[in-house]
Order: sequence, then structure tokens, then C-alpha cells
Amino acid sequence: MLAAIAGGLVFWEAQTTLLGMSRTRPRAEIEVVLPVFVQVALAGGDRYLAASWSSVRALVTETVRMAADEYRVLALVQRDVSWLNPAHEDNYYIATAILPWEGEVEPTQVILRRATLARPFDYQPPFYYAFNQMHFKGDALGASEWLRSAASKLADPDERLTLENFAARWLDKTQDLELAARIVDAMAAQAKRKDFAAYLRQRSQRLRDLAALRRAATLYQERYQRPPQSLDDLVRSGLIAQIPADPFGSGFALDQTGSPVLAGGVAGGGK
Repeated sequence: MLAAIAGGLVFWEAQTTLLGMSRTRPRAEIEVVLPVFVQVALAGGDRYLAASWSSVRALVTETVRMAADEYRVLALVQRDVSWLNPAHEDNYYIATAILPWEGEVEPTQVILRRATLARPFDYQPPFYYAFNQMHFKGDALGASEWLRSAASKLADPDERLTLENFAARWLDKTQDLELAARIVDAMAAQAKRKDFAAYLRQRSQRLRDLAALRRAATLYQERYQRPPQSLDDLVRSGLIAQIPADPFGSGFALDQTGSPVLAGGVAGGGK
């Protein structure tokens, strides 16, 4: 009886002490990445089995507990899977859902490029690649190209048209507006629907008008050593005959640096 009581007291004291101690975070499932040849050897020489094992490892990882260095390891694990089996669907899904949001954009894009080549029937790898290029890297030109590639893989004409429309609209964000206009013209030439082709030609003309306004604003800056205060300054200076009409109604404006932009892209409405 005395031994039981003594043991209970020791247990209670130990529990009280442990409750007051800080606890380290349990290690995440992703800690190391094995060389590819080791992964294949452990799978009996079957690269596809090795890819599946690593993909399951990534799938069961509890990412909410992971640190930045562990996300880097997860990216390496998934990149290896894409080398062993680039057509592995679960791998590119998991990578897209997790990695770019944790700063691992480049490994994700490697995985998606490999999946695009290995799965020529699948629109999703180039679609996700396009999204990452636009959202994380600000590469509107590259994003538009990949989105057009994704659209070409869609069987439904309405879905294909939707992606092509976004691909054209993303080109508004590029710096090389003349190149963007030529790309949209090429899209119009290939369009099967006449109304969509006409719409694309309006977009390309809008890009050329914006490019002309920017050239005029640059000349104005050089001439007067200050940026224009309004688009009317460009007309009054004789650098343009008139402010072009926007076929989509939003018009043109100046940003805070005095550079012409599409009015819809100016915070607070612009000038």
C-alpha cells in the first residue's frame, strides 16, 4: 500500500513537472531525401514503384507542422518523383496544391513541365504552370503561352474559348505591347468563331493604341523633362492627334509615374 501511494505521488509530481515544460515540435514525416538511385534500388529496380513510394510519402506528410527547410525537402522528393515517373498524376496535384504557396515555385514548375510532356492529353499541368507563372512570377507573356497550350488540349469548345480569352487578356500585363498585339492577331487568325476573332482583333488594336500612348509619353518626358499630367497633355503637345477610343469602354489613363495604362488597372481610377 505504501509503495502504491509513493508511486502515485512520484507519478503526480512528474506529470506536474512535465506540464510546465516547453515541448519541441514533433518532427515532420519529411526529413531527408534519398538519392534517386538509392530509391530505385530499394524498390527492386522498379523506377515506377520508387516514384509511387515517394509520392505516398509526400501525400501523407502533415504539412501544417512543417518548417521552411522541410518544404524544401518535400520539393526535392516530389521533383525526384517527376523524374522517376513524370506522368504521375498524384505527384503534380500535390506539388501544385502545396509547394508554390510555400515559396517552392521553381521545383513545382519543373514537375509541371515534365508532366506536360508526359501527359500530352492532360490540360491541367500546363494550366497550373500558367497560373504559377502569372500569380507567383508575374510573367504574363509566358503565362499566356502556357494557358493557350492548356486550351488546345480541351475537347469542349466553350471551355477552350474561355481559356483562350484569359490568355489574350493576360497579355495586357506584358511590357512588350507590340509583341503582345502580334500574338493576339495570330490568335484571331486561328480562331474558328468569327465573333471571337473580331473580339481578339479589337484587343490587339487596343494594345497597339496603348503602346503608341507610351511612346508619346516617353517623348513628352524627354521634351519637357517631366511626365505628362494627363493624356490631354500629349494631345496639346502635338505628340498624338487624339486620345484613342477604347473598344471595351474602360479607356486609358496615367499611372502615378505618368505612364499610360488601361484605366481599369489604375488604383483609385487614375487620370
